[in-house]
Amino acid sequence: FTFVELFAGIGGFRLGLEALGGRCVFASETDAECVAVYEANFGTEPPVFGDICQVDEDSIPPHDVLVGGFPCQPFSSLGLQPGLS
Repeated sequence: FTFVELFAGIGGFRLGLEALGGRCVFASETDAECVAVYEANFGTEPPVFGDICQVDEDSIPPHDVLVGGFPCQPFSSLGLQPGLS
């Protein structure tokens, strides 16, 4: 199966889905530091696009599954844990 990873962070969804046999065909992430880690972990294919709102929908390849990462920083036990406030 193929998948698209939006709000990819450092690739948590990708890691899990590839372990299940999936193949990432599109990724999007705006944070430059996250993109650097993502590319160090997975390479540059497919390239990581920036703001998904600026991506032409026709440039997103056909896919079986679409996933989007929820922002984990406000809830991480390593941070201040401000939650949704």
